[in-house]
Amino acid sequence: MLISGALLSTLTPSMGISTSVIVDEGDKDQVLIGQSINTIGSQSAQLTFLTPEEALDSSSLLPLLEHLSMQAVERGAFRLLADVDESIQAFEALHQAGFAIYARQRIWQLKVGPVNSSVSTAWRRASERDLIPVRSLYTNIIPGLVQQIEPFPAERLNGLIYRQGDDLLAYVELRYGHRGIWAQPFVDPDLEDVTGRMADLLANLPNRLSRPVYVCLRSYQSWLESTMEELGAEPSQRQAMLVKHLAIPQKALRGVALPNLEGGRPEVSAPISQTQVASPQNGGRAAAQLENH
Repeated sequence: MLISGALLSTLTPSMGISTSVIVDEGDKDQVLIGQSINTIGSQSAQLTFLTPEEALDSSSLLPLLEHLSMQAVERGAFRLLADVDESIQAFEALHQAGFAIYARQRIWQLKVGPVNSSVSTAWRRASERDLIPVRSLYTNIIPGLVQQIEPFPAERLNGLIYRQGDDLLAYVELRYGHRGIWAQPFVDPDLEDVTGRMADLLANLPNRLSRPVYVCLRSYQSWLESTMEELGAEPSQRQAMLVKHLAIPQKALRGVALPNLEGGRPEVSAPISQTQVASPQNGGRAAAQLENH
């Protein structure tokens, strides 16, 4: 979205696309461009690109990121996220700018292959009644730190689910673009024949046409990488998932006035039971006396 995103950020700001340019005062030819996306209602903004790469070590990087952060805060974002290859210069530059790693991922590309939509499949589109089982799957397999940064989406599900009996064992989120399909699986380790299930999914993706499929595997589901190798997918370089917190959560103390019980006043005294031991002259019996104080 280098060109189209820059135009949209000017023409339709409500889309949440922000493209900013900064020029180094010491070198007018040194230009650094950055872009972020913050969809309506999301608490996280996504840094989409910084360019050119040779300018990332300039003193203009930090002011540019601060400007993008301020724009994200104005739209209600609490965090600024970025996915970057650990082997390139941008990784170190973002790290020095206050970004921290919270997970890692690798993108696997499945090029155009035979599409067999006539074969029956156990995968089906997720519906509203699948929301609670998918949320439970998400909670069980995703680390707590990642859930804090990427909470379960509140909007409707957009993907396919796989059930085995009454148990939901897999959900694959799908996003469609002009140049490919993004698939992010959430798979329970109890799912049997994972390779066969994934092959079935990829062969019957709705509206795939001739587009390649990009499967995103996070570090907490790295055990699925052997499945992608068996399917002939090509891996990208490992990416670090970075976060920069734009807001600090703070507890708000609030005094609470408790009403009187039944609108009355508490009693001044309460009954207390005391025990007296009788003298031997009285036969050694114990006498109990109840007194009010």
